[in-house]
Amino acid sequence: MNDSKHVVTGAFGLSGRYIARRLLGRGISVETLTNTQPKADPFGGRVRAHPLNFSDADGLVRALDGADVLYNTYWVRFDCKRFTHEQAVRNTFALFDAAGRAGVRRIVHVSIMNPDSRSGLPYFRGKGQIEEYLRAGAVPHSILRPAVLFGDNAILLNNIAWMLRRFPCFGIFGDGKYKIEPVHVDDLAALAVEHGARTKKSVTLDVKGPESFEYRELVRAIGGAIGCERRLFSISPATGYFCGKLMSVLKGDVVITREEIQGLMAGLLATDSEPNAPTRLSDWLAANRDWLGGRYQNEMKRRV
Repeated sequence: MNDSKHVVTGAFGLSGRYIARRLLGRGISVETLTNTQPKADPFGGRVRAHPLNFSDADGLVRALDGADVLYNTYWVRFDCKRFTHEQAVRNTFALFDAAGRAGVRRIVHVSIMNPDSRSGLPYFRGKGQIEEYLRAGAVPHSILRPAVLFGDNAILLNNIAWMLRRFPCFGIFGDGKYKIEPVHVDDLAALAVEHGARTKKSVTLDVKGPESFEYRELVRAIGGAIGCERRLFSISPATGYFCGKLMSVLKGDVVITREEIQGLMAGLLATDSEPNAPTRLSDWLAANRDWLGGRYQNEMKRRV
């Protein structure tokens, strides 16, 4: 067993779980900051859990005391009564402050492609503010910027497949020619663990797989893989949001937000950087076509 202690926020969530698995595979002691209590422990008791209580600064410091690396996957996808982007930004500042007080050697932070602290989109603005705060601090860090994750029970691609399995056609926002660059969650985890082993130099890195899709092409690829090739037609962003709102009511969830539609159509889920993750989405779709989209993945239920 490696003597060092690494702490992962949200180790029972998607990206945090894959990071924790990678660390455990290297014999590293892993602890998590989380408010989730899974029905079944995916780590068999090997990961000690601490409350992720942002209002208890001293408690965060105690949980991080002796930690070599902090991997931060904490964020919120949209604003609601229980949580907001502004609150998530303040919470992340508190987490980074606690890491500095605890003497954490390095922070590996999962961000998003094309963050901008001056953006009109709260998701991208908040991510940009957090990056600026982390850079202004004293703790060496790596900032990893994926766009859309796939693998396991990642929400976006699964729920597109779920809709394709159940409806005879599928609406595309606008012309659907804007790019999206998915990356497998385990490839992100591998890069996170690799960057956790780095020493002093701070790094900011886009994380993207070997395939880039126009959104229309992505939907066609999913439909073809699961044997549900549907007619695609263009709809306005307003119509798409209205349809998503109706689906949200039916599923008790937030299927999509105005900001997500705007960010997608603005091409913010792609960059000109070189691919650095090996897993091809097309290969993964072919290998997982039997179950993909079989069940709707509910974001609100996960959060609750």
